[in-house]
Formats: sequence, C-alpha cells, structure tokens
Amino acid sequence: MTGARDGFPARWRVGIAALLLAAALAAPFLFYPVFLMQALCFALFACAFNLLIGYVGLLSFGHAAFMGSAAYITAYTVKAWGFEPLTGILAGTAVAALLGAVFGWLAIRRQGIYFAMVTLALAQMIYFIAVEAKFTGGEDGIQAVPRGHLLGVVDLNHSLPMYYFVLAVFLGGYALVYRTIHSPFGQVLKAIRENEPRAISLGYRTERYKLLAFTLSATLAGLAGATKALVFQLASLTDVTWQMSGEVVLMTLLGGLGTEFGPVVGAFIDVTMENYLASWGSWVTVIQGVIFVFCVLLFRRGVVGEIVDLARRFAPGRTEAPPPATVAQTAPGE
Repeated sequence: MTGARDGFPARWRVGIAALLLAAALAAPFLFYPVFLMQALCFALFACAFNLLIGYVGLLSFGHAAFMGSAAYITAYTVKAWGFEPLTGILAGTAVAALLGAVFGWLAIRRQGIYFAMVTLALAQMIYFIAVEAKFTGGEDGIQAVPRGHLLGVVDLNHSLPMYYFVLAVFLGGYALVYRTIHSPFGQVLKAIRENEPRAISLGYRTERYKLLAFTLSATLAGLAGATKALVFQLASLTDVTWQMSGEVVLMTLLGGLGTEFGPVVGAFIDVTMENYLASWGSWVTVIQGVIFVFCVLLFRRGVVGEIVDLARRFAPGRTEAPPPATVAQTAPGE
C-alpha cells in the first residue's frame, strides 16, 4: 500500500475543512458520543504514528507504550491525587514525552526492522511495569476515574461537554501535526525519509531531527491515551499491549500512509468495525482481516490516498506527480 504525498488542491481545502468541522460539531446529535470520542482519540493516536512512519520513515512497533503510560498516569493522578482533568492530561502527556525522548534516543541508533524490534522491546518493558506495579491495579487497571470539572467550570460528566473537549484536543493535536509537516522542519524530515545519506551530506544532523520527531510523535500518542482514559474512565492493560501498536499500524495503512487526513479516516473505519461487528464475537478479527486484505488489494494508497490521486488526475491544469513511495521505502534497511 503506498502513500500519497500531495493533498487536495488548495481551493478545495477550505471547503473540505469547513464541511468536516461542521459535521464534527453536529455529530454528537446524530451518533453515540462515546463512540465518536473513542474514534477521535484513536484518530489522534494514528496521526501521531503517521508523523513518524509517513514523514520520517521510521516504523515503530511500540507506540502503545506512550499511549498506555499516559493513560495510567492521567487516571492515577486524577483519581488518587485529585488532579483537575486538564492537569491530569498534561501530566500523562509529559510522561509520554519523557519516555519518547528516552526511547527515541535508544532506538534511532538502528534502522529498519532493527529499529522496529527495539521499540517493541522497550514497549514490552512498559507492559511489564503496568502488570507488576501496585498503582496500575494490575489486570484490573485503574477504574472509575472521575472526569471532574474542566478548569473547575465545565462538568465533563455529561457526554456533550466531554465530546467537545475531546474534539478540541483532537483539533489541537491535528493542527500541530499539520503545522509540523508543512514547516521547514517537516521538509527536512521528508528529506531524511527519501534519502538520509544525502541529507547528511547537506549538513543536517539527521539523528537530532529523528529524535525530535520521535519525541513529538510519542507526546501526541500520550495526549491521545490521556484523553481516552478520561473518556472511558479507565486505564487498562489493553492500552499498553503490542496488539495496540499493531492496530495503529493498520489504521494508518488503511487510511493512507503519509497522507494528512488518512490516519483519521483509517481510525474511524477501524473503530466503526469494532463497534458494529462486536455481536459477531471472536469472528470480529477474521472479518476485520478480510476487510483489511480487501482494502489493501483495492486501495493500494489507502482510502484517502486513492481519493487524493483521483482528485489530482481530474483536477484542471494538473501536472504529473512523481511515483509514490512504497511501505518498504519508508522503513529503510541497515
């Protein structure tokens, strides 16, 4: 599955953004708010992961460590220490950022499958801590986490205020990702993805750029996990398992690797399948597998990647775009 590098024509962007924002504001009156909040949290998680693999070319199998650790810290500080919700989220996000800096410093010394295995091993350490540490609750996790009042004013125990708070968190995180990939820093990241030796020859200290990108990605993943802990009022081992790291890979590939909005679409598709296929029991994973294989074969660039490609083909005055990179090219070998 390949990733489209260019977005929609500029004149379309404002209209599409306004339409999507209007739909997001009206969504809780049409759909179950908790389902929407879950999808938004995973969408931010997928955007954070896509920043690393889609724009730097680093495939991490351990991003659940950042999401899960932030969820536990937020849940514990809010429930045990009585932190205000926003303060708890910031605490969880800060821990994820710190872990990202440490893990990134260790992992970026390797490339390709070696990088992926290092991140997986480090994430399993966090899983072990979550199982053994007393404050995490072990297999029971941290339950009945109070949502409290945002800034002491807005009661988040009601679904509607909580939804708009989650939407604001997602929009803030997405705006940061968008600004990053369209900044000079983002251009250097793309240069590293395409040809790291050439970027080094131009004088860029690529390890520093990769470490910053890894830390930013971990921070946003932590923000998603911290927010999710308040949405479900729970932090559990599910948030730190390797399956969660694999699930975000599928979300990103399904929506469109290296596209700006693809991970959001992939996350919504994945969460929708999990919710509406739940009645099938253990067959859910089989059905999901078939759907993913079908999408990979039919939409080689991902759902959004294919749409962008069609828009580019039929746009007036278009120029021929360079051939997109493959998934293999985003994870260079040693």
